[in-house]
Amino acid sequence: EGMALPQRILFPPEEICMDWQQRQRPGAGLCNLGSTCYINVILQCLTYTPPLANYLLSRDHSQLCHRQGFCMMCIMEAHVRKVLSSSANVIWPRAVVRDLKFIGEEFEPDMAGDAYEFLCCALEAMQRACLSGNRGADISSQTNTIIHQIFGGFLKSRVMCLRCQAVSDSYKAFLHVLLDIKAPSSLTTALEDFVAPKKMDGKYCFKCNKCEKKVTASKRITVHCVPKVFTVCLERAADHTGKKISKIVEYPEYLDLRPYMSDTAGEPLLYSLYALVVHSGDTCLDGHFFCYTKASNGLWYKMDDESVDNCGIHTVLRQQAYLLFYAR
Repeated sequence: EGMALPQRILFPPEEICMDWQQRQRPGAGLCNLGSTCYINVILQCLTYTPPLANYLLSRDHSQLCHRQGFCMMCIMEAHVRKVLSSSANVIWPRAVVRDLKFIGEEFEPDMAGDAYEFLCCALEAMQRACLSGNRGADISSQTNTIIHQIFGGFLKSRVMCLRCQAVSDSYKAFLHVLLDIKAPSSLTTALEDFVAPKKMDGKYCFKCNKCEKKVTASKRITVHCVPKVFTVCLERAADHTGKKISKIVEYPEYLDLRPYMSDTAGEPLLYSLYALVVHSGDTCLDGHFFCYTKASNGLWYKMDDESVDNCGIHTVLRQQAYLLFYAR
């Protein structure tokens, strides 16, 4: 509906397996190599993303990869295999830290970084690796790599002219969603705010093709196509100074995305929480990151660099969450 069909499928969606193909105890903790806790939490959350881990453990990528030099998919494949199969309690994520500048130019091994920024760059680096042998792929085809098939969805932006009621729709692919939490006290109210219509006036006036001039309009963003894994960042930066919004924002173990869709009629679209990242610290510019992940044995663990400790769902749901990972 209003979206161009891809000219070719780069990864067949039916080959994605959402359930763990092998169940085992959690893997190793990750050594902090200076100021790398922000890297460790994202590596752990990606390692315990079942469809991604299943694909990486199959070695399908490395067997077909012809990239010379840096390849984020090959690095992640080796990392996930090592974490989940190593008999050691702790491993060093040296390959990731060694190639940090290829993942994102802003990252340096001995400097603190932000977990959300690292997640964005890591997913983009994996996406580039998936496209390396498909340089001529059209835009629509680029959104059906294994990475987009797992993490990707589409947002619909509908702008309505408040003068003549003309409607203009556009669509945008996403791999994660950033939510404002200044007012909301829960994930569901933050999502309600996200999809609520916003008025466009003043300097944000809309150029209406029908009225042929700038007019006041209403803009509404909704989730148009859902991802298999829904990744959310609760924006804790109060402003550009680094001040942090430290309040608890409630989030459920099970989330229904249906109310936030372009089409709210139909069956519930249920998601289950499987990982989250917590930032501890008074400001966004310092502090420490740790995470909670659900291992393939169905149990929750707190992962704080080298330590991996069993915990219950009640502990998981009481955190000052920064990033939330939900699987369909």
